[in-house]
Amino acid sequence: MVGRHYRQILISRQCELLSLSRSSFYYRPQRDDLAFAFDFYLMKRIDQVFLHCPFYGSRRLVASLNSEGLEVNRKRIQRLMRQMGIQAIYPRKKLSIGNREHRIFPYLLRDVRIERVNHVWSTDITYIPMRRGFLYLVAVIDWFSRYVLSWELSLTLEKHFCINALKKSLDIGRPEIFNTDQGSQFTSDDFTGILTSNGIKVSMDGRGRFFDNIFVERLWRSVKQEEVYLKDYESVNEAEYELGRYFEFYNHERHHQSLGYKRPAEVYFKREV
Repeated sequence: MVGRHYRQILISRQCELLSLSRSSFYYRPQRDDLAFAFDFYLMKRIDQVFLHCPFYGSRRLVASLNSEGLEVNRKRIQRLMRQMGIQAIYPRKKLSIGNREHRIFPYLLRDVRIERVNHVWSTDITYIPMRRGFLYLVAVIDWFSRYVLSWELSLTLEKHFCINALKKSLDIGRPEIFNTDQGSQFTSDDFTGILTSNGIKVSMDGRGRFFDNIFVERLWRSVKQEEVYLKDYESVNEAEYELGRYFEFYNHERHHQSLGYKRPAEVYFKREV
């Protein structure tokens, strides 16, 4: 019933709900051929493999997909990984920087114990597959309580949806430290300026350092295994609606073993929910 309802919503209305121009909805090539469909299938499989093995680069992904009987070459997988905004997670001798003109802030969390809410927040972006296409999801999370303060969807990797998520989270509270990776969305002056103007310390981990942002990575695993992979979103609005329901469940109903089986909202707001 949900899918039928959302199929009736015009594309113009979908874009309006996401604060996107209608033209941006068509930024992907509108090819309706087998190669385009196969790319979408590969992107879903890459996402599933990468979720379990985030240290896999293009070579290992090619080997994994070939072992499933999917004949793909490295060039194709590299192109799809760039389109999805993912890369292998491992220490590098030289850190890759999203935009050389943006200021990179130092990492502030080495040997820091997180023992209270609003001590450290962090954010990240992940890929969300749909039946015909894909979206990007950004979320802001409190490290101590695992509470998801805000989230936003976008059809592109432009910075605006990350800034919107940040502004929404600051309507709820203020962290002492905000940790991100070095993606251009988070190193932009528009993003970091909001943090510094609110007296929030900015921390940035090295690109590819998985364990520096482990709480968001664990969130993505839960979102995808418990929600995204169980659904087959047919529209932007359906994805937005279903993810909204999931985050409500995640914050207010889902008991976390690491929290002594309490719920994130219960810990963040320090009361029963």
